Amino acid sequence: MDGGQPIPSPLVPLGNASSDSSMSLEQKTTFVFVVLLFIFLGILIVRCFRILLDPYRSMPTSTWADGLEGLEKGQFDHALA
Repeated sequence: MDGGQPIPSPLVPLGNASSDSSMSLEQKTTFVFVVLLFIFLGILIVRCFRILLDPYRSMPTSTWADGLEGLEKGQFDHALA
């Protein structure tokens, strides 16, 4: 590069560094909403990875056939009728 001058980037605002005064109320609301969506996405990703790493920890200790009275595990045909 010649002259050693920094190349202006479109992501970095020039002049005053405080971008809060240049954002409208609608832009601030949208920014907060997007940040909340990213936080929610991060929580869901962490939860999914925890389930993938240890899937049996989140299951209840009772078996699925405990609530059925008089039915064996293979009889599904007459359970709903």
